[in-house]
Amino acid sequence: MKLDNTIMIFSKSWFVFFSLIIALLLILSILFYQPRWLLSIIVKVSPGVYYFSETTDQIVAITIDDGLNTITTPKILDTLEENDTKATFFLISERIKSNESILKNMINNGHEIGNHMVKDEKSIFLSKEEFEEEFLTTDEILNQFLLDKSPKLNWFRPGGGWYNSRMLETVKKYSYQTALGSIFPYDTNIPSSEFASYHILANLRPGAIIVLHDSSRDGKSGDWGERTNITLKKILPEIKKRGYRTVTLSEMFLGG
Repeated sequence: MKLDNTIMIFSKSWFVFFSLIIALLLILSILFYQPRWLLSIIVKVSPGVYYFSETTDQIVAITIDDGLNTITTPKILDTLEENDTKATFFLISERIKSNESILKNMINNGHEIGNHMVKDEKSIFLSKEEFEEEFLTTDEILNQFLLDKSPKLNWFRPGGGWYNSRMLETVKKYSYQTALGSIFPYDTNIPSSEFASYHILANLRPGAIIVLHDSSRDGKSGDWGERTNITLKKILPEIKKRGYRTVTLSEMFLGG
């Protein structure tokens, strides 16, 4: 009887162990591949945010958050120009001061800019009044740099990537669209352009929105931007080699 109980306990322990391993592998797989079926569920539960396009065309959108940075943003712009690529930059408005010429160059070169609030902070923690005030402050600052020939401000991305219905209602009230992404290589957490490049290329699909970061958490050191520049140098030639065309968010969803 004791032997039978020992065998039963041992079997249960191994069952629990293997169940945990399988669950861990499933979680890691979801985190790495960021499956579209999961994103589609999120959109159905909480509509009003673009994660990817349902298109079958071989197009992908490059989006870059948290600029501007005196050192890294010009490098990123040079790399994009070398690869004939237009991107959508979600800008933090307090980082524009002293970088006005870089922003003008960005716009004149055909890149798109979007609203990423005043500071690098999680937008979801702001009150309704604080959120609207910061959103409109950034809208006003960015619009000062847009020329008549430039596309108007269409896009918003919440700081930290989290949002709620109250935020979406405010954004919609001012004729903005909210965009996150379908390929996020954890470049703010994993300090490796090798990993970011592999992750992006492994998950490349028609209609993908790629999320990368400029500058750094403090907006000064530029370590994120340096890695993004290296990552872009690696992935952009390969993206084109695979027959994809890179576009801005407005080109992907709004036809220009």
